[in-house]
Amino acid sequence: MSQIENIAKEASEIIKKYDADYIEAHFEESTSSHISYRGKKLDSVDSSRSIGGNIRAKVKGGWGFTSFNNLDDLTFRIEQAISQAKLISQGDIKLTPAEPIVDKVALDGDKNPFKIPLSEKKELASEYNDIIWQTPGLQTSVVSYGDSVKKSVFINSIGSFISQERADITIYLMAVATDGKEVQQSSISTGSRGDFNRIKNLHSQVKEMADKAVALLAAPQAKGGEYTVVLDPVLAGVFVHEAFGHLSEADFVYENENLRQLMKLGKEFGTKELNIVDGAAVPGLRGSFKYDDEGTPATKTYLIRDGKLTGRLHSRETAAKMGEQPTGNARSISYRFPPIVRMTNTYIEPGTTTFEEMIAGIKEGIYAKNWYGGTTSMEMFTFSAGEAYMIRNGKIAEMIRPIVLTGNVFETLKNIDAIGNDLDMNEGGGCGKGGQSPLPVSNGSPHIRIRHCLVGGA
Repeated sequence: MSQIENIAKEASEIIKKYDADYIEAHFEESTSSHISYRGKKLDSVDSSRSIGGNIRAKVKGGWGFTSFNNLDDLTFRIEQAISQAKLISQGDIKLTPAEPIVDKVALDGDKNPFKIPLSEKKELASEYNDIIWQTPGLQTSVVSYGDSVKKSVFINSIGSFISQERADITIYLMAVATDGKEVQQSSISTGSRGDFNRIKNLHSQVKEMADKAVALLAAPQAKGGEYTVVLDPVLAGVFVHEAFGHLSEADFVYENENLRQLMKLGKEFGTKELNIVDGAAVPGLRGSFKYDDEGTPATKTYLIRDGKLTGRLHSRETAAKMGEQPTGNARSISYRFPPIVRMTNTYIEPGTTTFEEMIAGIKEGIYAKNWYGGTTSMEMFTFSAGEAYMIRNGKIAEMIRPIVLTGNVFETLKNIDAIGNDLDMNEGGGCGKGGQSPLPVSNGSPHIRIRHCLVGGA
């Protein structure tokens, strides 16, 4: 047994002595490394290791939580969480019933980034940075590589003992160009569940990214207005994650009366071809796992099926509050935080339309790709595309400056009139919520076509 497995075994015996409604504990050890270039210079190379744990106790409807990086006095930590829970013991917290689970999920030995020497990781980052700076006209650039391997052990007072290992890799690259008057940028973000090979052969994409940043300086700006817009899998995946996925997180729904009315199960949100899924049980992606941080087995949850709202994302607590079933979406970014409802792998399922068929009938429209960022407020959203092209008479035409898409998510979902057959998953970046960021997730979609989309020039 590892150090934290031995500690977890000790804790599982101690919690049996206490009269609380429910107690759970997490113990975690992780190793990570990071390499970054800013402009032409190497900015940092670092590695770190952390170990710690937390205790969460429920007493008469109230939660107590404590986290720590000293694993010596488990009795004190458990008593601390119980005493905190007693201070708010008149709360209304309930949990859906769960069966005890004993399991061990090992890391795939071929997907451990720490089998790759740090020097090799640095060399790859350096190669990409050199490629970026082969392009004249750049102002600055970013190359940021990160990886981690984490082992966690979850125990609870009903007898669960779950040990899980996972690896994660991300790389983000950005080129910023200027002509002295204007500034434009282009970027790439990707990652994997520990497979270093997935990020090794991006050389041609990096060159294209740098060239694109410079080319955008001369690109015209689209006239603002209403267009038929085609989104690529990256931008469509970000849209479904940010604009709809967060609205499907049950803690958000439960706490907001207006949203409960908007997000009634059975409500029609799109055509019968529209299916939106979230699930950690989808294998091999950055948001995949076998058990969430409450020990609930991962699932595949249809949020929208055949155009109608059919599900939402739950922890054991939100499922009990709303009379539904947990979906395995209780997640924390580390032992320092309690689990909250989070997405995993969120995507639109593929349809039957080819890309050529999708653009064929568009007299004048816009093809939007990649993304810079965006904001959401309830059902309203604003997203910036990373690059865009005019569509003229059914063909992709000239590149234009990045555009901004604005609208109401529910109206936009209803305006999706074609869904491609080319699902692709974006595994770059991470999700933020409740001060916990960046949580490994993935999102994706096939190409989608949206009618009556409001477009502004960036």
